[in-house]
Amino acid sequence: MSEIMTAAQNANDKRTRTSPRGNARGFSLAEMLIVLTVGTILTIMVVPSVNSGLRNYRIDGAISSITWAIHSTRYQALMSGYPYQVAFTGSANAYQIQNSPPANNGTYSNVGTSVPFSSYPVVLSADTTLNFRPNGYVTATTGVLNFTITYQGVCQRLTVTNYGNVSISPNYPQPTC
Repeated sequence: MSEIMTAAQNANDKRTRTSPRGNARGFSLAEMLIVLTVGTILTIMVVPSVNSGLRNYRIDGAISSITWAIHSTRYQALMSGYPYQVAFTGSANAYQIQNSPPANNGTYSNVGTSVPFSSYPVVLSADTTLNFRPNGYVTATTGVLNFTITYQGVCQRLTVTNYGNVSISPNYPQPTC
């Protein structure tokens, strides 16, 4: 009988201990609102920085692609022993590598297909065709040896020397070049 009384008393104790009222745990509404407000403020502060970083990343990607095309085409002209050229087209955001083997008598033919230098709407200041001689000399047959690349209000200038060295100014994308 004493066992039954102890079991009944334990059941009553358990019921009173599991009551949600009294020593309830959790966050109050005021605490939750403060945390949400701080999180919202931090998010608002970070968004412009992230957008700026994405813009710089996209213009840097286009510049890297163009620089690679220039260096690669010059290398092909040096190694093959005949002229090559790379034509940059701003309206298509693409470049096309062409070569002129001795059998072509000075006419250029496409090597592969046109390659986009960016999947974003990057603006090239002018269509430019750079001609590479087997001795490493570079000339611009269309356009000039320096051109500007612009994306969402920032720009950078690429300058190609007569021997294929590429310099970029300013070092980081700026609102004006």
